[in-house]
Amino acid sequence: MEILDLKKLIKFHPDKISREMLSDKPEMRVALMCLEAGQELQPHKAPLRLLMYCVQGKGTFIVGEEEITADEKTAILCDPLVPHGFRADKGERLVVMAVVTPVE
Repeated sequence: MEILDLKKLIKFHPDKISREMLSDKPEMRVALMCLEAGQELQPHKAPLRLLMYCVQGKGTFIVGEEEITADEKTAILCDPLVPHGFRADKGERLVVMAVVTPVE
């Protein structure tokens, strides 16, 4: 068993996205990303299933051709090989937990 206290793991950097791998197992990876206002994770593709969970703040999530405005406690699921990314909106910090699982 692992317990992840996200409150203690949230860290921001003024010049780059803070990324921390919280768990890295073959069946599931969990990462925490903290973005200052205006920072962005550019859309990219991966051959994995993905859940993006907005832990704190507000941002714009890109999934395929769609842009979704989401705030705390919103989860967005993304199928394999669909472009995805997110950005912290102006004046908002954003904390996202990403859960990635392989495709069988």
